[in-house]
Order: sequence, then structure tokens, then C-alpha cells
Amino acid sequence: MADYDSPWKTVLERYFPDFLAFFFPDAHAGIDWTHGYSLLDKELQKVVRDAKLGRRWADSLIRVTGREGDEDWLLVHVEVQGQNQADFAQRMFVYNYRLYDRYAKPVVSLAVLGEPSQSDHGEFGYARWGCRMGLRFPLVSLSAYRTRRAELESSANPFAVVTLAHLSARETAGSEADRYRAKLGLIRSLYRRGLARQDVLELFRFIDWVLTLPEGLEKQLWSEVQQFDEEKHMHYLSSIERMAQQKGIEQGIEQGIEQGIEQGIEQGTERGIKQGIGQGQAKLLHVLVQQRFGLLPPEIEARIHSARPDQLEQWALQVLDARCLEDVFGATGEH
Repeated sequence: MADYDSPWKTVLERYFPDFLAFFFPDAHAGIDWTHGYSLLDKELQKVVRDAKLGRRWADSLIRVTGREGDEDWLLVHVEVQGQNQADFAQRMFVYNYRLYDRYAKPVVSLAVLGEPSQSDHGEFGYARWGCRMGLRFPLVSLSAYRTRRAELESSANPFAVVTLAHLSARETAGSEADRYRAKLGLIRSLYRRGLARQDVLELFRFIDWVLTLPEGLEKQLWSEVQQFDEEKHMHYLSSIERMAQQKGIEQGIEQGIEQGIEQGIEQGTERGIKQGIGQGQAKLLHVLVQQRFGLLPPEIEARIHSARPDQLEQWALQVLDARCLEDVFGATGEH
């Protein structure tokens, strides 16, 4: 099953106002955007990290200012992978009351589901002896847009492209040929939508992530995109190639972390989990650097295996532009 969490997280962060304008126009209209907004995902994780209610997907917590001048908190929960889970509304309820308990501020919960929904809202609550507690929140199903493709094709909102890519990924899951045509069509549409250069690159990144192809078809696609790019005189291809390389590195980092967590869980300790994460990242970085520069000197090997996870990730990303080992790790002896 495809991993939709990471690409959705990225486009949410970059295009949050567009996300609300596209899916939740009432919420967008209620915000004074001149005050900006703040992403508070680390705070969200602190509040809900011990909630044993299944995997969290592309959750985001954003601080905004309402048109009345009040500070509000938006909990945006995007669940775009797999089937609807029975405890989904309960999860939204738990997140909402925990955030209110921590910050004593109104918390607006919004949800986007990849699967069909029979309602335009979610609801969870309970009542006993005259006391009622509950949460009702707006809910959008991406599946509802299957009959609105003309609208998506003509919209300038980035989330029209995101929605089309998601629908195409689900609809072409059983056919590589259909997926190839859908992916190529979406990429070509980026050139004619009148988008800014960086928006084209960001949306290409999303399309490339959710519409994966086998290596042979991927090479064929790159050839067609290159020809199309040259015909349009856009010269996006070098940036697109670099983003594809970075996506591979980021996916590898995530896989290394997941493997490390599994190893740590087997040890049964928090320290074991942290060590496992570091070991997974170190193995990935070692492969990347050795593939680029050949066998590594002992001092570089030692630095990799003793580095912190954040340092390993930084080195991995620096491999993209490095011309020599010093460009990745600094001068010999530098730590």
C-alpha cells in the first residue's frame, strides 16, 4: 500500500491557506490571514503521543487569528490511506479535548478522508444521566471529487492537482499502463495551469510520490517529460531530477528509522528504540556515501556510527550536491 502520509504532510505545510480554501471555505473565510499562521506539529505530538488509538496520519496543528481578533487553534487531520477506521471519530475527539485541556483555546477539528463517506461531518460522543459530551467536525471525502473532474482540471488551487493525483493513484492501482498515462497527463497539466515555478516543482514532487511506477516505465516517463520540457522551454527537468533524488533519500531515511524502531521495540526499552533509529540511519548513509565515493576511510566510518540522528540526516541530504567527502562531512577532524 502506498505511503501517502509524507507527501500530504509536505503540501499541507506549504499550501495551508489553499488547503482550507479548497476543502473548508468557511474556515478559510473566518481567518485573518494578515496575521499569518504558525505550524505547531511538535506541540501536537507532545499532546497526543501516548493516545493508543492507532496510527496517526498527516496530522497538523496550526495557530491562526480569527477575524474577530481571537487566537484560535486548528487541528487538521488528514487520513488518506486505507479504509475508514472505526475509531477515527473517537481519535478526533481525544485530540480535540487534549489540546483544549493543554491550551484552554478553541480547537477546530477538520478531517479529510480518502475513502467514501456517507456524511459531511464526523461525530463522537456519549451521554449519561442528563450529561452529554461530544465532538462534531466537518469532514471531506476525496472520493466525492470523482464526479467533479472538470472542476479539478480547471482549478488554479494546488489541491485540485493533489486531489487528482490521489484519485488517480487509487483508480490505477491495478494497471501500470493506466498509471503511466495518468501520471504523464498530470505532469503535463502542471505546465498549462499557469503555476509559479516552485509550485510546479512541489506538485510534481507530490505526483511522483503517490503515483509510483516500475523502473522501466519510470525511465520511459522521464524521457517523455524531458522532451515535453524542452518543447515548452521551461527547463524544470534538472530541478525535478534533484527532487526525485532527494525523495529517494528521504524515503530511505524513513525506512531506516522504521527498521530501527522495530529493533528497539524488540529490546523493549526507549534507549533501545533510539539506538535502533540511529543504526538504521547510519546504515543508509553508509550505503549512499559509499555508492557515490567508493570505500570510506576509517575515520569517516567512525563518525557515521557515532553521530546523532539529526546529524546523519543532514549528511544524507548533503550527499546530493557533494563533489567530495569533505563536502559531506567537512574537513578531516571537523566534528
